[in-house]
Amino acid sequence: MLMKPLTCRRFNCKVWLTHHAEMMMLERKVSEAELMDLIETGDIKRKSEIHWWFYKDFPERIDNLVCAAVQKGDALIVKTVMIDWQLEE
Repeated sequence: MLMKPLTCRRFNCKVWLTHHAEMMMLERKVSEAELMDLIETGDIKRKSEIHWWFYKDFPERIDNLVCAAVQKGDALIVKTVMIDWQLEE
């Protein structure tokens, strides 16, 4: 995980990234700024009370939707970051 957490204004909490999430961001060329934009302004699908998906279409990217699988508690823990994600109802 990151040594220093990011801060989410939307939920007034810290954001931590797992090592896996950091690796997927590098591999999929998702910047920290894009990730925070996704968390601050993206849509949310709740799998359960604590497991959420944040997703957003970034017009400048060709591999949309960008999605972050997050565990919500006192902080947001980003478990992975995906591209070409599809919302399932």
